[in-house]
Amino acid sequence: MENLNQSEKKDFLVSSASLKDVRAFSRDVFEKFKIDEDLREELVLAIAEAAQNIVKHAYKDFPNTQDRMVVRISCKDEVLEISFFDKGKPVEESKVKHRAIDDIKPGGLGTFFIQEIMDSIKFEPGKKPWINNLVLTKQL
Repeated sequence: MENLNQSEKKDFLVSSASLKDVRAFSRDVFEKFKIDEDLREELVLAIAEAAQNIVKHAYKDFPNTQDRMVVRISCKDEVLEISFFDKGKPVEESKVKHRAIDDIKPGGLGTFFIQEIMDSIKFEPGKKPWINNLVLTKQL
């Protein structure tokens, strides 16, 4: 990893169909940032899970929205910061948790994977026009 201060951002339609584009964008940025390939795939997983949670939870009542979410990936002084901005239902932090790990069934572990991969997860107040701003960080 080169010690460069870099930032890339892109907006996506809030839809499960956009998740493949979110993953492709993330992979391209991590390649540009010269992040180790093994770590790159873990980070892509964390980003995809976070984006899926925005679609699934923040827009649960608006399945046909034309809203867009922004994903910004920045690297400064060996700290990777991934920010998500959306205009969906405000996040209630107390309700953000994963299901029990030993409960064997599909789904519900995205938050667990994000917590395992990233060093920190913060919900910051969204600055207008945004309502939600999720910030994931990872020391490289």
